[in-house]
Amino acid sequence: MDIPEVKRVSAVKRDHLARLAKEGKRPDGRGPDEYRPIKIERNVIKKAEGSARVKIGNTMVLAGIKLEVGEPYPDSPEEGAMSTSAELPPLASPEFEPGPPKPDAIELARVVDRGIRESKYIQLDKLCIEPGEKVWIVFIDLHILDYDGNLFDACSLAASAALQKAVIPNERYGFGDNEPLPVTSPPVSCTFVKYENFIVVDPNLDEEQIAQARFTVALDKNGDIRAMQKGLKGSFTIDEIKNNIKRAQIHAQKIRKLLEE
Repeated sequence: MDIPEVKRVSAVKRDHLARLAKEGKRPDGRGPDEYRPIKIERNVIKKAEGSARVKIGNTMVLAGIKLEVGEPYPDSPEEGAMSTSAELPPLASPEFEPGPPKPDAIELARVVDRGIRESKYIQLDKLCIEPGEKVWIVFIDLHILDYDGNLFDACSLAASAALQKAVIPNERYGFGDNEPLPVTSPPVSCTFVKYENFIVVDPNLDEEQIAQARFTVALDKNGDIRAMQKGLKGSFTIDEIKNNIKRAQIHAQKIRKLLEE
């Protein structure tokens, strides 16, 4: 997601962050390979089939899951479907504008969707009701409540946590008792940004605003890559990409434990 051209970052702040980067320091005192505190709350929306609120530092997002009966895609008549959307309301940040989804919201939703889809987190083959006629469609709605950087990881984590405890609403459609949504092991997303040749994980807003390049990778439980996304106009070297992946594999193990609690 390319943050709107951040002209609001003063030259003083930019110089301050650049000076810290040259010393291997970050504006909030973290090390380059340190996440902010992560908090996960599940089942926060009673009307949803699944929900979770996630905080990474001061960034807070809400994920809601709804299931509806619909028609399958022609090329997968015996599989359910999923759809992911993201809302970036002005309430969460002065950087966001009201109206239809902007490119940054679309990119955010696609990155989260790809990680879930490519890791086969949702067992779509178990969501068929009548082959070629009726399947369950899983809707993942992401709402940003407070934006202080790193929406990719926060939204991915919220979606994974919400899906973990989601249920299939059979009773609503007269199909019998409700049952758990069939899921496997969730993907874990890790995001890095680069500024002043300094690469950090879990960027806060200040760091995102001066970043030249961004890299997000989603990993499965074995540490294998399921999705990657490179953003912004700058670049990473091949060695930097490899190092980012190694760092992400270590972080993903720790974050996965939070999902399993």
